Amino acid sequence: MKKQIVISASRRTDIPAFYMDWFMAGIERGYFIVENPFNRKSTPVPAGPEDVHTIVFWSKDFGPFIAGDFGRRLRQAGYHLFFNFTLNSDNDVLEPNIPPLGRRLYQAAALCRHYGPQTVQWRFDPICFYRTPQGNQNNLDDFARIAENLAETGVGWCVTSFADIYAKMRRRSAAMEDFEWIDPPMDKKIKILQRMQQVLEKLGMNLYTCCEKQVLEALPRDAKIFPSACIPNRYLAELFGGDLSFQQDAGQRKQQGCGCMTSRDIGGYADQPCYHNCLYCYANPKE
Repeated sequence: MKKQIVISASRRTDIPAFYMDWFMAGIERGYFIVENPFNRKSTPVPAGPEDVHTIVFWSKDFGPFIAGDFGRRLRQAGYHLFFNFTLNSDNDVLEPNIPPLGRRLYQAAALCRHYGPQTVQWRFDPICFYRTPQGNQNNLDDFARIAENLAETGVGWCVTSFADIYAKMRRRSAAMEDFEWIDPPMDKKIKILQRMQQVLEKLGMNLYTCCEKQVLEALPRDAKIFPSACIPNRYLAELFGGDLSFQQDAGQRKQQGCGCMTSRDIGGYADQPCYHNCLYCYANPKE
């Protein structure tokens, strides 16, 4: 019997915030047509409930998803749902078009109430360091507040990583006056993760890292910080049952420590552009 697939919706754009009508049209049709961003080849991705084990939604704003009652409709149609919710500190420089933190925390609580906290994976991602005329800055200000709120809802862990300073990020920030990205040294990264872990441990939560193999290897042996899988097929099988592939996703950054398992990512950088305009984002095809 053919294994069911996981649909990743999506690493390439924010479908829950901007494209749920498009997504539901694909669900009703029974398939998506997805263009490979590198070779431009289009392939169909089956989307019927008999084909799909779990839909993994990625978003920084689940407000439209919740308001449209899309989750209830999808579950009634036979789909399992899992949520990668990126909840970072309020920061108009890095994330200019994201709802205020209070509203996003309300969304997280709503997801936990309706679908269970075990289906919500909190991503505090990426950790950013930068320099402005006001001095050296970062986006860690609200980490403890977010952790406390999510612990109350029952969310059990946080996934984080440090910003990879791509050339695209430097080009984007070059238009800003007196702005400079900073890549902190390894010892500082270790201290930051250890402080984050201590905050979470007091709340009964765990800390995981995304694509931070070098940092993990540099941590003390007794550090309670673990590698993550943002598409965690083994966990999804434990959570929902069923038959899934446990192969690692060859299209992700395995050498950097990505633990994601195989999935089919839908959405596109060009056809479904993201309007959050985050300063650190890699997903703008025009740059």
